Parts: sequence; structure tokens; C-alpha cells
Amino acid sequence: MTTAEKEPFDPKRCWVRVTRVRSNGLVEFDFSMGEPELYIELMLPLDAFEKFCQHNKVERLTPEQEAAVDYDRAKWRYGRPGVIE
Repeated sequence: MTTAEKEPFDPKRCWVRVTRVRSNGLVEFDFSMGEPELYIELMLPLDAFEKFCQHNKVERLTPEQEAAVDYDRAKWRYGRPGVIE
């Protein structure tokens, strides 16, 4: 999605992206409010994660949104967009 196609900022819209499920049952995930590229990394037990998602009425990131987040993340980590190491 290009900058011109980007949806307007909406603080009521929330997303999650599960990044890992640990063997001890903890779910690692990114939580976004307003736009997918602005996120915090969180970890909760599975049952708490499911309640968290329900309470916040989250959406799962689409593959296109995940790619945009990865692109943006690389820009911040490596000083230029699109570089993933």
C-alpha cells in the first residue's frame, strides 16, 4: 500500500500480529492502534491473549499490511526501507 493509498488514522481501530507462540503457552504479538505500523510488542498467556483481542475488537493484519510493517521496520532498524537481515 503506498502512502497515497494509506487509510486515515483511526484510533478506534486495532490490530494484532502474532509473532511467536512459546512452548510455555505465552503468545508474543504486536499490538497496533490507529495504524498497523505503530505497534508495541506484548506477551500474554493464550487465554488472556484471546480475551485481550476480544476486548479490543482487534483485526489480524493482512499479508499486505504485514509486508508494509516489515518494510517500515527495516527502515528504522537498518536506516533504509526494504532491508531485512
